[in-house]
Amino acid sequence: MRHLSKAMITAVACAAPASAIAQEAMTLDAKVNEAFAAFTGPFVNLIFSNFPGTTFPWIVMWLVIGASVFTLYFGFVQFRFFGHAIKLVKGDYSDPNDAGEVSHFQALTTALSGTVGLGNIAGVAVAIGIGGPGATFWMVLAGLLGMASKFTECTLAVKYRNEYPDGTVSGGPMYYMKKGFAELGLPGGGFLAIMFSIFCILGALGGGNMFQANQAHAQIVGITGEYPGWITGIIFAAVVFAVIVGGIKSIARVTEKVVPFMGVLYVGAALVIILINYDQIGTAFGQIFEGAFTGLGVAGGLVGALIQGFKRAAFSNEAGVGSAAIAHAAVRTKEPITEGFVSLLEPLIDTVVICTMTALVIIISGQLISDPETGLFVLNEAGTAISTVGDTSGVALTSAAFGSAISWFPYVLAIAVVLFAFSTMISWSYYGLKAWTYLFGEGKASELTFKIIFCVFIVIGAAASLGPVIDFSDAAIFAMAVVNIFALYFLMKLVRRELNGYAGRLKSGEIKKYVH
Repeated sequence: MRHLSKAMITAVACAAPASAIAQEAMTLDAKVNEAFAAFTGPFVNLIFSNFPGTTFPWIVMWLVIGASVFTLYFGFVQFRFFGHAIKLVKGDYSDPNDAGEVSHFQALTTALSGTVGLGNIAGVAVAIGIGGPGATFWMVLAGLLGMASKFTECTLAVKYRNEYPDGTVSGGPMYYMKKGFAELGLPGGGFLAIMFSIFCILGALGGGNMFQANQAHAQIVGITGEYPGWITGIIFAAVVFAVIVGGIKSIARVTEKVVPFMGVLYVGAALVIILINYDQIGTAFGQIFEGAFTGLGVAGGLVGALIQGFKRAAFSNEAGVGSAAIAHAAVRTKEPITEGFVSLLEPLIDTVVICTMTALVIIISGQLISDPETGLFVLNEAGTAISTVGDTSGVALTSAAFGSAISWFPYVLAIAVVLFAFSTMISWSYYGLKAWTYLFGEGKASELTFKIIFCVFIVIGAAASLGPVIDFSDAAIFAMAVVNIFALYFLMKLVRRELNGYAGRLKSGEIKKYVH
């Protein structure tokens, strides 16, 4: 109801009965939201609550500590095998006869399409607005650490996947929880797998679906003017269904084209803004490093910058959440560890490159207001964030930063937002599908049921105001991380066994490049 066109609004204003119906519908919508919030509020508050006496969300610390543990346990694997990961993505070691459905590159782009999204645009703007430029430093650090989390979960996803006679595969945390715990003689693996699957389905329908459709529609109407959200929803649903009905191979064929295009489009646009303001590049990096350790007078100071940076990285690249492991499980390989190497590139691309580009554009374009005498940032009236030109925040701040140099650049950003939303939806449809089939069984009927449900929720997401639903689905996504990282602590010894064996054979020359 909140996306009526001007003509429709005029008509409604002239018709009292219609107005009454609309008001009643809006009241019903508010009542449903209120009831849902009351029911799910305790769970949402639990997941996103802060450590007592601090403003640091415990779920962010859970992800960062996990990433740090895996980084140390595997001897900084993200740096030692970075070059080998690039060779794997290029296909140097890929045998097309290996079991699996997609190439290393396709698996990487499919997983990236699920993480590279609106968080890279709106979320980074929020982090910079609250934590200042220094948040960028901590964001990059958390992204580098997160590479080890992705390595751990994606290696296990391939190692314990199900391979079927028709060539299809199913894998992810639910499979390595059940099989890995059983292999180690540990109880509770099946229970953890069920809990993870439930949270994954809820997260897929909300954060990976409705939120994307809702925000994409908001960005489109910002350029075209108001029109009903269900129109955007139906268009998105039709296109998404056409892609996902063909399974992971169809999704991979789309993502291997869309993800590089949207990445180059967005990073290219950012580079243009940065180069136009090339004289500010040194100052921007100076603000990032100084702000990381002093806070530069922003809200919360040093701690505020650190919290916002870690939070943005955790929410953006999903390292430790376990979602990407579902996509990587479909890769064609007989060496599980190889996909672990490939997956560690994700946080690098998502957080270190794309999120940093957004941060630099915002800083360099002068959107953050500072005191010319002291050089410190000016806070808003509430003292909770930095004042910005035009009093913008979130995606509007990023859009203003792009538009500050070239007036039509927000249109490029709008295209990027739509592509990011679309790619996130098709990847999360696969994540939710695999969790669904784990709970309800494999088969065409089961898969088609979930795909139809998923597309219906796209229309709902684009057309309705669903604040509490989105909060709940976000909480469900991070509840996945609680279950997943808990399991990884028990299973990481199996990954180290794989790593040591592969590294030894690679060094001895037993593992050779595949001659295509």
